[in-house]
Amino acid sequence: MEATPCDPRYYELLEQLQTLDFALVELNLYLDTHPTDLQSIQQFNQLTQERTRLAKQFQELYGPLQNFGRAYSKCPWEWSESPWPWQV
Repeated sequence: MEATPCDPRYYELLEQLQTLDFALVELNLYLDTHPTDLQSIQQFNQLTQERTRLAKQFQELYGPLQNFGRAYSKCPWEWSESPWPWQV
């Protein structure tokens, strides 16, 4: 399916999620080699909490971000609608 134009808030929230995902991956890699860095663990937990909140907000407004049981769907089934997050 082709992506359709979305309101600017869609793109803003999606970019914020991508930024958080990038930071979380980097912190995860760092903590693999520095497992006792309490400040980084606290930052990781804070960003995880923020990402969870933001993902919930995004999904309530625009539908699921992930499939296979990682996100709820409204009725009718939302996965038949586009654009999907990876299409924009």
